[in-house]
Amino acid sequence: MSTENYDPCYPDQPVVHRYLPVWAKLPAFAAKPAFVWADDGDTAMSYATLTYSQLDAAVERMASGILGALRRADTVLVLASPGLRLVMLLFACQRAGLTAVPIIPPDPSRPGAGGAVHSHLLRAVSQTRPRAAVADARYIDAIKKSNAIVNVAGEPDRLAAMLRSLRWLSVDELEQGGANGAAAATSFVGCEPEDAYLIQYTSGATGAPKPVVITAGAAAHNARAARRAYDLHPGSVVVSWLPQYHDCGLMFLLLTVVAGATCVLASPDAFVRRPRLWLELVTEFRATCTPVPSFALPLVLRRGRSPDGRRPLELGSLENLILINEPIYKACVDEFVAEFRRDGLLPASISPSYGLAENCTFVSTAWRSRRCVDLLSYKKLLPSARLSRMADEEPEIEIAVVDEETGEPVEDGAEGEIWVSSPSNASGYLGHPSASREVFCARLPGKGSCYVRTGDRGVVARGAERYLYVVGRSADVLALDVDGGRRSVCAHYIETAAFGGAPDRLRGGCIAAFTTSPAPSTSLVVVVAELLKGSGGGDHKDICEGIKRAVWEEEGVRVGWIVLVGSGVVPKTTSGKLRRGAAREKLLAGKLPILLEARYDGAESESSVPWAGGEEEMEKCPGMDTAYGSASRRLRLQSFL
Repeated sequence: MSTENYDPCYPDQPVVHRYLPVWAKLPAFAAKPAFVWADDGDTAMSYATLTYSQLDAAVERMASGILGALRRADTVLVLASPGLRLVMLLFACQRAGLTAVPIIPPDPSRPGAGGAVHSHLLRAVSQTRPRAAVADARYIDAIKKSNAIVNVAGEPDRLAAMLRSLRWLSVDELEQGGANGAAAATSFVGCEPEDAYLIQYTSGATGAPKPVVITAGAAAHNARAARRAYDLHPGSVVVSWLPQYHDCGLMFLLLTVVAGATCVLASPDAFVRRPRLWLELVTEFRATCTPVPSFALPLVLRRGRSPDGRRPLELGSLENLILINEPIYKACVDEFVAEFRRDGLLPASISPSYGLAENCTFVSTAWRSRRCVDLLSYKKLLPSARLSRMADEEPEIEIAVVDEETGEPVEDGAEGEIWVSSPSNASGYLGHPSASREVFCARLPGKGSCYVRTGDRGVVARGAERYLYVVGRSADVLALDVDGGRRSVCAHYIETAAFGGAPDRLRGGCIAAFTTSPAPSTSLVVVVAELLKGSGGGDHKDICEGIKRAVWEEEGVRVGWIVLVGSGVVPKTTSGKLRRGAAREKLLAGKLPILLEARYDGAESESSVPWAGGEEEMEKCPGMDTAYGSASRRLRLQSFL
């Protein structure tokens, strides 16, 4: 297997932070912007710029300040607000030889209101046992003045005590070269390739988030592999609003430095408030590369079309519109390209990609060159990799589709679990030895290297090109009884069809499909769907009927239970992925705040009824049962369990 991506045009380094002084000392790079922070204000856009020489000096200063308070190889919780300071801090931790744990900082002024964010912070403190936490000075003051760290979200006092026992370092002081008055270190050695430099958490979409240990060498290899795959270079300009705490957002910080490129950053909140911001930044900076989750495309189509008086878009500079977070539906991509092609968007720029935290981030892309346009679909999906047909060719990141039962590779055209082997593989899950052995130590017959079991189902389609299609998570495959036989359907197909049944009333990406039990013969297919704001009252008969009909017509699946909920109710991860298992648990436990639920018995005349304001006013319709309120819901759960 090839372990390097050497190109004489680039001064490749064994770890990423060592690229910074190389670029900073080159006259052509010293004053070149490395990162730009875009702040979408109420009246105008403002920008802050960090050049390569400024970044290198700040990283050196902050690393020295950190080591005035900590020792090399210590673990530090990174809670700084998104922005250029966080960029500097993440590189400073690597240069100081520390293990960084980036976490979204919950609001300390609202005890118990953070929900999943607070719980994730407490999980990280408990599992990684950091020596210190780095945060903005205002955040530290708020922590000290509030009781947010005591009994947050009902967590045990032991975890709250862990938070109180942490040493809190101010990023403001570190930026000035000190750490709470401690003497700065005068000399230090940064992370070596084999050192753990990062603990990044899995999304938690199918279970509790797990802490993945990433070495500095694995991260550097992954960034070089991505640089080569996307053909990035010092002339490249990246626009990213991805969270800097998550694997993909963080990887593009490393990738920018490895490529000597420029990266324009914005906050995810700014994109959610105004999706058009993303395309305006591409236009303003003539970006060549931009990574977005696949759900961003329909969001922009709904809320990011050109308003009157806005500056026209110019997207012709884009060479890579990188799509992450499978599934990637061809129809959605085609609609996006058709809408913005008049603004210069090239179909050849579409770069469906695949990645996961257990391989640092990047695994593959189906993009090959800006001249290649046609990407064939499989079961409505675009491919996420283009695999070699040459048996003697050693890919930099090796991908295999494997039969989960036998552990043998399957033939092209057959679905199986995706396995990945490369120097980018993470070291394992911190504190989870058995899970680490199961996931990171898989082996194929005749192969000496270890593979990561991704838990994703995929297929390599037969044809002139060996395209890999990521069909979905194995844990999200629903086993169903259909006409006396067994059939497996990925949940996202049902969710997509359900949204199509009432697209003007439902929130896209906020629909969860699952079954009430693992046994197909006794299980119901459930769809939990969030209503758009403003759709909480009135007659929902058309919504339920539309969902049921669309799922049957599109996927041949009968939905037995439809649940309509308000905005923000369907559980998601901090990166926006659906937590279908959590939705199922909440629903069956009677803990989901329901606006309307409808159970169908399979009759042809099934229908729903409008909410009339109370259970006593419900009316029954043929073929279905409806309920409002937790009491009646609990009575009917017995037939589902």
